[in-house]
Amino acid sequence: MRTIIVGASPKPERYSNKAQKMLIANGHEVVGVRPGIAEIEGMLCVPGLVDISGAVDTVTMYVSASRSSSMIDDLLALEPRRVIFNPGSENALLEAALLEAGVIVDHACTLVLLTTNQY
Repeated sequence: MRTIIVGASPKPERYSNKAQKMLIANGHEVVGVRPGIAEIEGMLCVPGLVDISGAVDTVTMYVSASRSSSMIDDLLALEPRRVIFNPGSENALLEAALLEAGVIVDHACTLVLLTTNQY
């Protein structure tokens, strides 16, 4: 399964970084979205969602609504099966657009989902 981390971080204390490590440890292909960084600990990073091609299973969000609101069209173009809004990344406008497009929306913590085998 291919997962996109929006808000990938090179800082080990960030939840997105912890999720990246746990996803990779669990055998997931992971691509980070982080402008200005090409790689984080071996994980490919791209500047934006438009730089991603191919099938996407899950997008896990780690950015605020003020940032993700400008990503609606690009996110819909990826046609992900599911989008996870981690705590603090909730965006009602984006969620409505995703649901209208038939995308599964979860309000959850990626780390908890992985730890409890619910990912």
